[in-house]
Formats: sequence, C-alpha cells, structure tokens
Amino acid sequence: MKISIVLRDITERGGGERVCANLANALSLKHQVQIISFYRMQTLIAYPLNPKINVEFLTLKGEKSGGKIQTLFKRIFYRYFLTLKAQKYLSDSQIILANDRALAPLCKKEDKRYVRLWHLNFPKKRKKFDFYDALVVLSEKERDKWEEVHSNVWVIPNFLPFETDLLTQYQQTNILCVGRMDRGDQKGFLRLLDIFAKIALEYPKWTLTLVGEGKLQSEIEQKIKDLHLQNQVIIKPFTQNIQEEYLKASFYVMSSYFEGFGMVLLESGIYGLASIAFDIYSGPSDIIENEKSGFLIKDGDLNAFACKMQLLMQSENLRQEMGKNAKKRVQEKFLAHAILPKWEKMFNSLQTHNH
Repeated sequence: MKISIVLRDITERGGGERVCANLANALSLKHQVQIISFYRMQTLIAYPLNPKINVEFLTLKGEKSGGKIQTLFKRIFYRYFLTLKAQKYLSDSQIILANDRALAPLCKKEDKRYVRLWHLNFPKKRKKFDFYDALVVLSEKERDKWEEVHSNVWVIPNFLPFETDLLTQYQQTNILCVGRMDRGDQKGFLRLLDIFAKIALEYPKWTLTLVGEGKLQSEIEQKIKDLHLQNQVIIKPFTQNIQEEYLKASFYVMSSYFEGFGMVLLESGIYGLASIAFDIYSGPSDIIENEKSGFLIKDGDLNAFACKMQLLMQSENLRQEMGKNAKKRVQEKFLAHAILPKWEKMFNSLQTHNH
C-alpha cells in the first residue's frame, strides 16, 4: 500500500512535524511512504527519516506574510495552485493522511481514502471535514466531540518511536520542563516560575531546568530575576541530545495551558520520570495515571501544584516508585507495538468499507 503524508513544512522543528516523521518511519517498515511538504523554510529536514521515504517539496520557500491583499491571495490562490501541484504526487497513493489545512482537496478520487489528522482544539468551522473518509484524534474526549459532526472518527494516540532501558538517578535534585517559549506562553513557563517561587527557598539545593527557546525567553529571564530565582532556575536551548536532560532530572513538570497530546510526557516517562501537570482539556490526563505515575492538578491551582512538587522533592522513594510506574505505562500503552495496529485497523477498514 502506498501512503502519502501531507503537511505544511517538514523542515520546521515542531511537535506536528516530529509526529509525522515518527509515523512515516514506522509505517515505512510495512508500506511505501512518501511525505509531501507544501513549503520549505529550512534547508534540512528537522527530524530523521528512513532513507526509503520519498520527500517532495511543492515549493522551495516558506509561506511569506504580506499585506491583507497579498495574504488573501496567498491563502486562496497560492494554496490552490500548490494543491493542484500535489495531485501529481498523490496519483498512485491509496491512503492520504493530511496533517495540515494546507491540503484543500479539490475532488475525491474513487481509488483513494482521505484521512485528516486533527491534533488541535475543536475548530469553529467543521464543514470542510466532511470531505475526509476518516478523522483521527488523540483522545476519547476529542472523539466524543467529533462524533457529533463526523461519522468515522478514530482515536489513535501519538507514540514514542524508541525504547530504552536507561533510568534516571532519583537522588538528583533537578526538575525538568521542556517546550517552546512562544508568545502567548502556551507552555505556561511564567506560571511555573510563580509555582517554583513558592517553594524554592525551602529547597535551596533544588534546581528547575527549562529547556527551550523562543520570543518569550527574555520575559522569562526577567521574571526569574524579579522572583530572585537566578541561582535555582536554569534555561538551556533545545538540544539534539535531549536524553541527557531527562537523565539529569528526578521528575518532570508540565505547566501548559493547552496541549494536543504532550509527547514530552512520554519521553520523560520512558526515562523513569514521574510528572506533575495541570489537568487541562486533553493531553496529560491521557498519559498520567493520577497518584500512580504522577499528579494531575486542577488547572490554575498553583498552590496545589507547588504542594505536589514538594511531595516529590521530599521523597526519593516516591520519585522512584512513580517514575517506574510512568516508564511501565509508556512501555505498555505508547510505544509503536501498541499504536501501529490501530493505524492498520483503520487502513483496512477504509479499504474494506469502500470497495
């Protein structure tokens, strides 16, 4: 079977691009896979791909911004032009996985099945999703919403593309948080600093390491100074060797306001890190078993979050017990062996149902 994965830009370093790369690599072990990228902002593809995977770029530049008229032209006509161009590469594909709104399908071909991957908040405009033969969401909560507007919704979580026997050292006194420091503070770094400030003085040996970069970084650095946390909060840039950062921590914290899924919780879990996260609409509650592999905190309750951090900071045994539970949960539920059969089941259903 030939499968095409269509997305905005495979050279961008983001969660969606990483998920597509992971999925393409896994599917390529059994199927012929190609990636169609509408744009190319960077020279290099951000995440490693199996050499068997063919990558086609519809244009060798990015989606540049301009005035209102130019933007309107770009959105309507330029994407229309690129979608026409994409048809050439899709001609011999049986399954088309669309990860981005960039692909505006013009007409359905009888020999193809179109699947929309939806990893964002529930959209206001939903009519356009009628075109797709199936819709893939990440959680049961999302399925409940989507089943009101689409007849074929599948829950297929993201998966971790690797396994490791490595475990962190629980006697370490370092807490980790990883994410983009973007405007809008989706990852909640600013409120995480407020939380840590409540307890940092009591635990002078403990540090909080933030791994990330972005336009919000200067504001985060200023807040660290304002809260007098310079000696206990460390900011590091994104690194190819993120494993090293997980192994330097004894537990993980996620302070996000919203998440599509939360891949960092899988990554931290595989290294044996318990996690504390706000119980936002989707993401953490699908991964963390509350009070077993970590703690889920009512969104916005900074004091409760700080209390659970204290619990883990005070007890190496608890960090170890919860961390090992986190590793076991990832191994059982979120590795390729558990998730890929769900994709195969959907592919088979689409082909059987429509022939």
